[in-house]
Amino acid sequence: MTILFDLDDTLYDHTATARAALAATAAGRTSLRGVPAEALYQRYSDLLEEMHPRVMRGELDYLTARELRFRQLLAPYESGPTAGSLAQLAEEHYGHYRQFRQPVPGALALLQRLKPDFGIGVVTNNRTTEQEEKLDLLGMSGLVDALITSEAVGVLKPDPAIYHVALQRLRARPAETVMVGDNWVADVVGAQAVGIRPVWLNRTGAARLLPKVAELDSLEPLEQVYAVLTTAGPC
Repeated sequence: MTILFDLDDTLYDHTATARAALAATAAGRTSLRGVPAEALYQRYSDLLEEMHPRVMRGELDYLTARELRFRQLLAPYESGPTAGSLAQLAEEHYGHYRQFRQPVPGALALLQRLKPDFGIGVVTNNRTTEQEEKLDLLGMSGLVDALITSEAVGVLKPDPAIYHVALQRLRARPAETVMVGDNWVADVVGAQAVGIRPVWLNRTGAARLLPKVAELDSLEPLEQVYAVLTTAGPC
């Protein structure tokens, strides 16, 4: 049996990291200090969600997208930041982001529990170098048999091609594979399309659209999560 995981907000807690980093960034920027934290984070998150697929498709290079994202983030709060100012702000923010990086609670213990008996892959819509760095930082690299990124494959989840690459890399059959992820379309719908059983990590309490899909609200407690992942169920 093979178990695939998404990375961001499944094994790696991008949301908690980004919130902490943005709070630190805002504290050092006069125009942002009075902005409600939730409103600022929502704007930041929306901009990231809008631009990230464009970077992955090659429509924008990473540094251009980063500068554009911060220009748009600042637009309601200050006028005419210079390119140098934006570059400095982005660099400060990603310094904070690296400082606050953290796993989803229970993720490392879960991989350690699964590793002796199952093939483990990570299938992620992101850049290879960035995702390798996260796995290294979290102490997960040695627990993952294959990292499959959208950058390397050339398509984004839920495109079936990225799942087919994962299956090939891990010499796995769809009927004997599970995909764990937080994104309903990319991870649940995408896995189902190629015959992989999805397990939805729903830490936000969102409504489940298909009642037969297995759901977790956390990666803890360990043995309960282990049982959900390793017990056969419908696709």
